[in-house]
Amino acid sequence: MSSMVLMIIVGASVALLIFGGSFISRELAQKYHETFKYNAKRNLSDMFLFIEPGKLFVGNIVLMFVTFIVVWAYTGAWFLAALAVIGMAILPPYLYKFLQKKRRKKFIEQLPDGINMICASMRSGSSLISAIEAMVQEADAPISQEFSLFLREQRLGVDFIEALNNMVERMPEQDFKLVIAGMQISKEIGGNLAETLERLGDTLRKKIEMEGKIDSLTAQGRIQGIVMTGLPIFLGYVLYHMEPVHMSRLFTEPMGWAVIAGCSIMLYIGYFFIKKIVNIDV
Repeated sequence: MSSMVLMIIVGASVALLIFGGSFISRELAQKYHETFKYNAKRNLSDMFLFIEPGKLFVGNIVLMFVTFIVVWAYTGAWFLAALAVIGMAILPPYLYKFLQKKRRKKFIEQLPDGINMICASMRSGSSLISAIEAMVQEADAPISQEFSLFLREQRLGVDFIEALNNMVERMPEQDFKLVIAGMQISKEIGGNLAETLERLGDTLRKKIEMEGKIDSLTAQGRIQGIVMTGLPIFLGYVLYHMEPVHMSRLFTEPMGWAVIAGCSIMLYIGYFFIKKIVNIDV
């Protein structure tokens, strides 16, 4: 009788655990779905990439499934396959950040030439809005996209200062904030806006040239950081093919998983500090 009661209790406990786990998994999946679509819509619209977030989510799920199958088939370790899937799940925010950083860098590189085009139009007698329109027609993306949106907001009746602030929110770079501050000050208190923008453009051009020289001087350090970080991974790959029996224990035993986790953390810390050393702000 007592064994029957114990079996009933165990069965009920297992059922509750399965039900609770499925409920939690549904909640997590729903939350991940909503967060993914929200971040995709916000980040892609800021970069003028109008892609349906739902299609991106389906593509991300398919990619996670394919990653799990490929890693599991190649290594035979479900633990590594699960880690790869987790990595794919947290990858999109870092990808958005990478694309935004690349776009903002290109925008800043275009900014001095764009400012000079505006100044040339203003010196020939055009107003600021007309000069910006001429620059938008001649310049490439992303600077043409940002100022084109600024012009559309102006046509819809948005205040000049508010439209500039909206552009700064989309492109929060310190160099661009300096240009916008100069335009706002000249708009409020008057002055020769063309001359102010021309000086800002020259200053930005010199700053970009200095940053390029610094990047050239620190390129060796960045390459060394990448090589030193990738070398242990390459050696592990070589050793795995030389001694598959012994190296496979890293992927099939808890102690091996702990070693991989520890090595990954130390590699990340080393690369982080190397990157901090060679990253010099002007």
